[in-house]
Amino acid sequence: MSSNPYLYGLKFHLMEIISVGEFKARFSELLKRVQAGEEIGIAYGRNKEIVARLVPRLSARKRKRRLGILEDTAKAIFKPDFKMTEEEFLGL
Repeated sequence: MSSNPYLYGLKFHLMEIISVGEFKARFSELLKRVQAGEEIGIAYGRNKEIVARLVPRLSARKRKRRLGILEDTAKAIFKPDFKMTEEEFLGL
């Protein structure tokens, strides 16, 4: 892996990835590490797919949502009287 934190224009960072069993066994230690600012991925299943991430509470709020290729070229504004049911949103 390159030392450059950008890959194809997207910033990424390293995080420890652990299995569910290891997570259960080391919960208190891992929680302290997350409080110190680390991110930890939790892998599950035969393929060890990451199914969850533990992130510090404040860092999760600091990140700004990106609009992808439309960033800085478009914005969404919803009128105060805009209404949509959950079924309409999901296309049911």
